[in-house]
Amino acid sequence: MATSFSASSPELIRAAGVKVTRGRVRVLDTLNAARQPLCHAELEALLAASDEAALDRVTLYRILDSLVACGLALKAVDTRGVFRFSAAAARHRHVDHVHFRCTDCGGVFCLKAEPPPPPKLPRGFRLNQIDFDLRGLCAGCGTRAA
Repeated sequence: MATSFSASSPELIRAAGVKVTRGRVRVLDTLNAARQPLCHAELEALLAASDEAALDRVTLYRILDSLVACGLALKAVDTRGVFRFSAAAARHRHVDHVHFRCTDCGGVFCLKAEPPPPPKLPRGFRLNQIDFDLRGLCAGCGTRAA
């Protein structure tokens, strides 16, 4: 999978001070190509569906941990307590819109809606990050619940 970023995955991994391995490159490429944060099982399935050899579960966990530790991937827990991973370079694609998190399946969906403006902060406060998520049932889970 090719990325749309100026630096390739091997270059990013090398610049982060981590050894470049085929597994790390494959995982980072997959995270960069993903349209939403992926859980371990989703990553495992995507990697297994590729033409290359599948990564075993433990190796994938170790690769994800190493990419998070060196700042190339982000790890966040969803509403069901499942860890989801995204490429840190992809974060800029997720600051200008709202996310919908399904409380049933744990899916995260990008919505074409701008987040509200940040609040006025008291003197001396500095805002570093805003996360705005809507929570409820996605179309698939809502249909099953009806």
